[in-house]
Amino acid sequence: MAEDLPQLYLISPPQVDQAFVERLGPLLDVHPVACLRLALATRDEDRLLRACDGLRAVTEPRDVALVIADHWKLAQRAGLDGVHLGDGSRQVKRARADLGADAIVGAYCGASRHDGMTSAEMGADYVAFGPVGGPDLGDEMAQDDLFQWWSEVIEIPVVAEGGLDAAALARLATTADFVALGEEVWSAPDPSARLGTLLAALSGG
Repeated sequence: MAEDLPQLYLISPPQVDQAFVERLGPLLDVHPVACLRLALATRDEDRLLRACDGLRAVTEPRDVALVIADHWKLAQRAGLDGVHLGDGSRQVKRARADLGADAIVGAYCGASRHDGMTSAEMGADYVAFGPVGGPDLGDEMAQDDLFQWWSEVIEIPVVAEGGLDAAALARLATTADFVALGEEVWSAPDPSARLGTLLAALSGG
């Protein structure tokens, strides 16, 4: 992708098996992914650690950062690059203190400008806003002007996630630093081809 376009950030499906791990490598070889978030539905420690080991073996040789959703204690033990916190600014300070200055600490802040600013002040490396689109499930949508304002005022990178279709990607191409794609990709019969289509929309193709 061109340097001025958002970087690609992938979110794992809620269940990761060996078949997924084996498909991931070829996908990463084709598409320029900057970061992968392990976001499993389970809280079982053994299953989480096994998934960390399997994915790290794929991401590490390809220089793709690997972070885990919420479980920052596991991130440290499993040798991951950091953590993505799903509860805004509440845990940023603790996660940063535990993981140290070199780890990635990201915070999902919904559509809250205040939470985003607080997370940045507490040491988050990036702030994620969303959902950007998709079905109306009662969540406040992150509007385009939030990303526009953030890109103009705040230096910390901003991630757009949730309901990212081709139209949303085209709109956010100049204001988001990263676009996070998960279900939008994995639900397709051919995830790599689907990702290629979405990236083409991002670049105006």
